[in-house]
Amino acid sequence: MTAPDALEGSGRPAVGQPLIELAGVEKTYRMGRVDYRALRGVDLEIGPGELVAVVGPSGSGKTTILNMVTGIDRPTAGTVTVAGKRIDALDEEELAVWRGANVGIVFQFFQLLPTLSALENAVLPLDFARRGSKRERFERARHNLELVGLGDKVDHVPAELSGGEQQRVAIARALAAGPQLVVGDEPTGNLDTTTAAEMFELFLRLNAEGTTVLFVTHDPGLAGRARRTVTIRDGLVVD
Repeated sequence: MTAPDALEGSGRPAVGQPLIELAGVEKTYRMGRVDYRALRGVDLEIGPGELVAVVGPSGSGKTTILNMVTGIDRPTAGTVTVAGKRIDALDEEELAVWRGANVGIVFQFFQLLPTLSALENAVLPLDFARRGSKRERFERARHNLELVGLGDKVDHVPAELSGGEQQRVAIARALAAGPQLVVGDEPTGNLDTTTAAEMFELFLRLNAEGTTVLFVTHDPGLAGRARRTVTIRDGLVVD
């Protein structure tokens, strides 16, 4: 389901090695005069091609783990290795290039640009990466929109799309560079039950074709359909 010919230079883990490895990861946020320990020494390995749900109560550290894996945030202590690369050691420019080549991120509230069409939203990561010609970028974005069932709505702006359709655009955007890892932060949390199930079917299709999928959810039904569930509580992996 991913677009062909992923970005050159994408790292791949060695055979038998995890795609994602968090070792002793801690994260402390300074809130005024108070320190808040979001992660308290997380050790976690996820292999290539896994479909993993991260669950736990609000404030347990689920989203912080996703932020570590995607390089959106950095650990206070410990190491984060993805596809054989220590991403916690990269500078911001290196991290942006790495993220664009290796990770697709799907957010709960879609985060589409309201004045751009579905096609223009889906092509944005390729524009930022300056990958290929303009025609090639739009062909790839159109291909991804067709894969998620929106080939007939490429010219619609977000206000003209349903919530489920907007999330499909967000998934197409996440697939722009053919990433080996797709990460979702409550990707179905803003959708009705039927539409959420349809979104999860897209994740299953991605995973069946070899993409590693890691997502946070409060929905026990969706978590139960993952191949593996990781439970976070009080900043620690407990199950």
